[in-house]
Amino acid sequence: MHMTLVEAEALVQSVFEANGVLPATARSVALALVQAEAAGQSGHGLRRVPAYVSQVRTGKVDGQATPSAERVRPGVLSVDAAFGFAYPALDLAVAELPAIVREQGIAFAAIHRSHHAGVMALTVERLADAGLVAMMFANAPAAMAPWGGRLPLFGTNPIAFAAPLQGGEPLVVDLALSKVARGKVMEASQKGAAIPDDWAFDAEGNPTTDAKAAMKGTMAPSGGAKGAALALMVEVLAAGLTGAHFSYQASSLFDDKGAPPALGQAIIAIDPSAAAGSGAAQRLADLAGEMSRQEGVRLPGRRGRGLRSEARISGIVIEDDVMDAISALA
Repeated sequence: MHMTLVEAEALVQSVFEANGVLPATARSVALALVQAEAAGQSGHGLRRVPAYVSQVRTGKVDGQATPSAERVRPGVLSVDAAFGFAYPALDLAVAELPAIVREQGIAFAAIHRSHHAGVMALTVERLADAGLVAMMFANAPAAMAPWGGRLPLFGTNPIAFAAPLQGGEPLVVDLALSKVARGKVMEASQKGAAIPDDWAFDAEGNPTTDAKAAMKGTMAPSGGAKGAALALMVEVLAAGLTGAHFSYQASSLFDDKGAPPALGQAIIAIDPSAAAGSGAAQRLADLAGEMSRQEGVRLPGRRGRGLRSEARISGIVIEDDVMDAISALA
């Protein structure tokens, strides 16, 4: 089915409201999921709606939760997602961080008792649009083994980064520390499609092309031992420093079983002029310009932002099985 972004957002919001989610929260979740879909990230988009709603119905996610923030130190903002969805907590952090950064030069937002962080580019680029350099780290339920091990301990633990460019769109980097995001394996599992044999391992530690077996096994870390080490780093930042559950303590984001996952997200926002002076954004633009001069180079973040721009004009196409699943929840 073809829909405009406004139509898709209204549909998803209505589904969440019909299932007892606060209107403001339903709006925040709908915007995040539809924007993910528009950016070509369907594994973090509308395919998440059935699992999200199921978790609301069982209480694994509190649809009535309202996040709160406390400035516990001059440069530290502690955000409690209150076992609700991550998106309203992220919205709150994005709203409050710029003023702190303007005052302090740098600020750290520590989000706990949270949920799925979604496409983190959508969060960090909002801070870049406000003129800040931003880094974001999030842990996820255990899906990767430490290097040399076989049992899931770390999540796919994504990292995102954005930096403003004078007179242009920001640089945006968003990547999972597994070879691919686990949402892609989930999508293949739902479709009954095979996956490449270097994406994941089955429960016995063997490479697999079976997406369902991969969901029961572990994800392959990006870059081997280096990716596993970075996953540990993210675990410390997103859970160890925020008070959230570690990945191995968190329940699944794909079903409605167990307690709330209580995951964590950490955001570091920096005023680029704090140390480098007022010309920092232009210097970053100069660097991006040098990259663009090389044939075949595309600045990171341009593809997703371009797809979203196209979707604002032409809308999105929702696959039949996804549309049927969403419609059934209303």
